[in-house]
Amino acid sequence: MGRRKKGRRISGVLLLDKPTGITSNKALTKVRWLFDANKVGHTGSLDPLATGVLPLCFGESTKFSRYLLEADKAYRTTAKLGVITDSGDSDGEVLETRAVDDFSREQLLALINKFTGTVEQVPPMYSALKHKGKPLYEYARAGIEIERKKREITIFSIELLDIRDGEFDLEVFCSKGTYIRTLVEDIGEALGCGAHVSMLRRIEAGPFSLPQTVTIEQLETLKELEDVSSLDQFLLPTDIMLDGFQQICVNNELSGSIFNGQAVRIPHSLEPGLVRLYLEGNSESADKLFIGMAEVMDDGEIAPRRLVNFDSTD
Repeated sequence: MGRRKKGRRISGVLLLDKPTGITSNKALTKVRWLFDANKVGHTGSLDPLATGVLPLCFGESTKFSRYLLEADKAYRTTAKLGVITDSGDSDGEVLETRAVDDFSREQLLALINKFTGTVEQVPPMYSALKHKGKPLYEYARAGIEIERKKREITIFSIELLDIRDGEFDLEVFCSKGTYIRTLVEDIGEALGCGAHVSMLRRIEAGPFSLPQTVTIEQLETLKELEDVSSLDQFLLPTDIMLDGFQQICVNNELSGSIFNGQAVRIPHSLEPGLVRLYLEGNSESADKLFIGMAEVMDDGEIAPRRLVNFDSTD
């Protein structure tokens, strides 16, 4: 019988404003310690240089983090021209410096517009993608180049925010799997001078944005003033990650069958696909309870796919 993890059994979603200079895993470890939580996971990492929206899932919420991984993202970034680094950002070693020719705002706008739409992108070596069980950045640090396949991504929009001497700022709205470092490098190559990312801030992740986030410093201050349970006010309900899915409510009798892994049939008009599943309240004033994700099958039945284990929550 496995040993139970130490810490409080809490569930929910924390929207962290990740600080620069640390990995997402280090930020997660710090938050887990602050909350004294027994289980925490993130929904896609940010580079150490990057800051911004990093949703963290506690307890049972970790079961549903995969659905947020598929979400679109938005970033603000600064491209530093004329300097090429091995990692594509200012944390890397400088490989080459080039002269930066003059260009107009109109010329840059015309160029970056060519990078919008559905395009193929080669993931950088300095990334968390794995090859034979090891992240690519470990091979990169050892001087080993691994062949990477192109991946199809979508850049919905690129807005030019500002141009200064030798650098410019962009706001990018893109699909999952987009590497802003690669985008900036590609734009730099198209300009002929090369470029790297000197600042990167995630401003949106799925339905979440920066104004909803909390910093590690805010959590530390509150914990010092009060106690660990005071931090729980920042935990959002699990189903907030799943707003894009339609929902179905079931009664107590049907929920029993669902928790036994059985498909059920109820009146509905939804197309086949994943849906949020709720247990009806016991009265008109009672809130419905999120119990997991289910799939509407072609024959109209509702089959459970991922359910909340209420025995593992407080």
